[in-house]
Amino acid sequence: MRLEKKATIVSSATATLLIIIKLFIGIASGSVAVLASAIDSVLDLAVSVFNYFTLHNVEKAPDDKFNYGRGKLEALAAVVEGIVITISGLYIMYSAIDKLMNEHETIYLQESILVMLASIVITAALVLYLNLVAKKTGSMVIRSDALHYKTDLYSNGAILLSLVIIHFTNLHIIDSILGILIAIYIIYSAYDLIRDGILMLMDIAMPDESVEKIKHIIETNDSVTSYHQLLTRLSGKDAFVSVHLVFTISTSLFDAHRVCDMIENEIKKTDENFNWNFVIHPDPYDDSEINEMEET
Repeated sequence: MRLEKKATIVSSATATLLIIIKLFIGIASGSVAVLASAIDSVLDLAVSVFNYFTLHNVEKAPDDKFNYGRGKLEALAAVVEGIVITISGLYIMYSAIDKLMNEHETIYLQESILVMLASIVITAALVLYLNLVAKKTGSMVIRSDALHYKTDLYSNGAILLSLVIIHFTNLHIIDSILGILIAIYIIYSAYDLIRDGILMLMDIAMPDESVEKIKHIIETNDSVTSYHQLLTRLSGKDAFVSVHLVFTISTSLFDAHRVCDMIENEIKKTDENFNWNFVIHPDPYDDSEINEMEET
């Protein structure tokens, strides 16, 4: 089983555990912050299960229907997860405003504090694990999951702080105010996730740093006189590169093909986390102007 899929199973199991302890205390205590955190954990579980099936499909080999594989499912999953995070933030805000207007008091404070403390420890361990997996695999799905639980970590810390303050001051309004602030932060954190997913679905080019490395490899090859129409895009872990390489007219097809293979191998070494796909067109002369005229 791939490391990414194992990570989603760990996330799902963690979310299930947190749901059980938070939901019980949230309902019993009447704390909108704890209850909102429990609901967020339910969404965490749904997203982790969704991510598992996403990764299961992403790893399928290209076929007659999907010639380039299913890498964009990762971007789609990131967008869905970002939307789920936004919805959970809106619900938390609604619950907080409702409690603020109706002046409900929070009970079982000590139990709630212990639950949130345990939740912070468990979530922190999960975030560290997911970040390690995301760094090792480069998976957008796991990076999204790590961001999601990192958001939970911050919100859980804020909830714990509010419960402690309420315990010593008896100012129950703090629970509602903090709930609203957490909701705003959660909605804000989802923006980057949705944006990155949409940009990948729109075939955004590879990062400038990666493109510069590709250019350097091409420009430092003595057999290539020039190049044009360098295009790149990302689709999950799949990186696509197409370019026209210009050789001298006396260069044989065999030699041009050999140079293209060398350049491909050098580019692959720049980031071995990607599944590289190349379309390299060898030209016996610089026909860039002709290509530009045909495009217009």
